[in-house]
Amino acid sequence: MTRSNETQDRQREFALSNKEFEKLTGLVHSLTGIVLGEHKKDMLYSRLARRLRDLGLQSFNQYCALLDSQQAAKETGFLVNAITTNLTKLYRESHHFDSLASYLQTIQKDKYRKTGDKTVLIWSAGCSSGEEPYSIATTILSKAPLLSNWNVKILATDLDTNMLAKGREGVYPLSSLDSLPYGYKTAIKDNIQTKDTEIKFRDRAKSLIHFKQLNLLHEWPMKHKFDIIFCRNVLIYFDAETKDNLVQRFTENLRPDGMLFLGHSESLMHKPEEIKLIGKTTYVKESLSDG
Repeated sequence: MTRSNETQDRQREFALSNKEFEKLTGLVHSLTGIVLGEHKKDMLYSRLARRLRDLGLQSFNQYCALLDSQQAAKETGFLVNAITTNLTKLYRESHHFDSLASYLQTIQKDKYRKTGDKTVLIWSAGCSSGEEPYSIATTILSKAPLLSNWNVKILATDLDTNMLAKGREGVYPLSSLDSLPYGYKTAIKDNIQTKDTEIKFRDRAKSLIHFKQLNLLHEWPMKHKFDIIFCRNVLIYFDAETKDNLVQRFTENLRPDGMLFLGHSESLMHKPEEIKLIGKTTYVKESLSDG
């Protein structure tokens, strides 16, 4: 530990030793696959210090002891929720929703849809507090209204139960509308109710979305393949091997011609052969008839 770090630790309410940091980050990695390097020490401290206060603990040593006790099963849930990153907003990386709108038009005309299969399955993996799946839902309602007669389902999953609860409520600050990209303001405003300092999504948008807790590193219970998968700004928290494995699993769970959207900083060094890059962090799974 450097002199500056030692000074900083003395100024903090709770000391966080290297040993305690390694124990906590090791547990986070085993539970979630998320890698927290030394540069994340301040983040971990700030997110867990409040938990220590709530529990009436005096040190991180006591907190580590709690995680080794019979109460560990319950506390690990709080740990995961505290560490999970929840930075998101409506129509983040709006070019993805431009591509989504275009693809939805294609789905309506696609030859294999004409066999009578009018189901569209979309997965928002790592949905956080729900802004992404609501952005998807309102894109469908505004840009592909003919799909309203189809069986459209959006599965929204996350590890953080607190964020999933917020997503189910569908209530966000009025300020969420401030930075909406051009072309999507009407899409949102037609599907929300505004009251005081809050917005609330209408039932027709909420009815398309099913929120469910899921650890991406565990077995996935879904039985059907998806037309579209969003997993944006999630892979950056995993090591390279885990990242490659997840992308392979996403690919296997896409239908032929299905689309995969990743985050702006998540370009793939080793992508599966079945998918090709068609736009900025936008991939399509090649049809069985391709080639």
